[in-house]
Amino acid sequence: MQDSERLKIAIVGSGPSGFYAAEALLGSGLDVQVDMFERLPTPFGLVRSGVAPDHQKLKQPIRVFEAIARSPRFNLVGNITIGRDISVEELQNAYHAVIFACGAQNDRRMDIPGEDLRGSHTATEFVGWYNGHPDYRDHTFDLNQEVVAIVGQGNVAADICRILMRPVDELRSSDIAEHALEALSESKVREVHIIGRRGPVQAKFTTKELREIAGLTGTVSTIESGHLEFSEACSSELASNKSTVAHKNVEVFRSLSANIPDGSSRHIHFRFLASPLAVLGEERVESLRLVRNRLSGDPFNQSAVATERVEDLPCGLLFRSIGYKGVAIPGLPFDPIRGVVPNKAGRIHSNGTVLPRLFVTGWLKRGPSGIIGTNRADSLETVQVLLEDLSTFSPARAPGLDGLLPILEGRSARVVSLVDWLAIDGAEVERGNKTGKPREKFTRIEEMISVLSHKDEKDLQEDTSNVQARESALQN
Repeated sequence: MQDSERLKIAIVGSGPSGFYAAEALLGSGLDVQVDMFERLPTPFGLVRSGVAPDHQKLKQPIRVFEAIARSPRFNLVGNITIGRDISVEELQNAYHAVIFACGAQNDRRMDIPGEDLRGSHTATEFVGWYNGHPDYRDHTFDLNQEVVAIVGQGNVAADICRILMRPVDELRSSDIAEHALEALSESKVREVHIIGRRGPVQAKFTTKELREIAGLTGTVSTIESGHLEFSEACSSELASNKSTVAHKNVEVFRSLSANIPDGSSRHIHFRFLASPLAVLGEERVESLRLVRNRLSGDPFNQSAVATERVEDLPCGLLFRSIGYKGVAIPGLPFDPIRGVVPNKAGRIHSNGTVLPRLFVTGWLKRGPSGIIGTNRADSLETVQVLLEDLSTFSPARAPGLDGLLPILEGRSARVVSLVDWLAIDGAEVERGNKTGKPREKFTRIEEMISVLSHKDEKDLQEDTSNVQARESALQN
């Protein structure tokens, strides 16, 4: 590339993978301009809308992302949806390269009869609802039901259980959405079953999450003791150096095996070696039909095999938390089975042919795995191959955001800039201060834009006052 031409890179998605890619680009030593496109007016992806409100420490990466965003070579282009407001082709024509970091927005289905009955929900819906995500603001959950089943045994399932069962007064100082707090304060949920198709050794909870559930105020957590009698393959897994977390989890499960449900307490029950066969009910969820499993296979490669034992678990509310899938973006190739954009080390390809100057990172690249920090190495790999590719040719001049703003204006798209987001952020914090919360989120896009409209009016008034003051000074 010519030294006089600044490298202009677009990143689609403002979650961890997108910000880590921006960090790598801005720290590359090259003259780079990064423009980050986000479909919501608010950045930070799942760190804002996926991390549970009672886990504020897990939101600390936002401070790192804020520092990245304050670079003079960074622009936030919020409230813009790629494939609707701007096409992939238009984006590609405006930039030297484009990185897609949109994450995985859909839940995997169980694909069983009755899955769509009223009262059956995805993890994403509930998590988005209590976190104030605009997409889920108007969802409703029948918390008058006393028994809840959660299919899945990972940290998201743990979050759902904890939010349902934690005393509401312990949530009031978090940034949980006010509408969720009000609904939870009236909740009649007394019993939660957390269901996994394999055994305690294979459960995907982190030990900290598991201990937190076990220690919830006013609840008794139980497990069938027979599930702690392990096969040779499971014992071999536990003995491995790779199973530190599993070993600690089993210790927690053993501590629960002696618990006896107290009629005056709420009850959390860990159920293992069970897979859902059907959701039963006439008009809404009434029970979940489960088949008992046995494990088969070598250590670390054991699969759940159905037996002939079937049971019905009465429940009025069901959540599935069995993983996520990416969503296809118009103009990009997509693997609907894996839920990812086909790629090689981050280079997007279609039918084996690499598409020049198009890259992917994060869950949309590798699938939904790892924790927030996992995305850093993933994004570094993508940025490395991007820089390698761009070093092999001299691309034409790229207009960047300046070339797209007239298009967006013509389509009446309201771009939310970093300055705009800071105004929204400040307003949320101010709202939270009134009730002792870190923030009170706006849960509708219209509310956020309204804040900006008032800001624009205030800025205009201040500008008018400044002009009048200068004219008065000149006349004097």
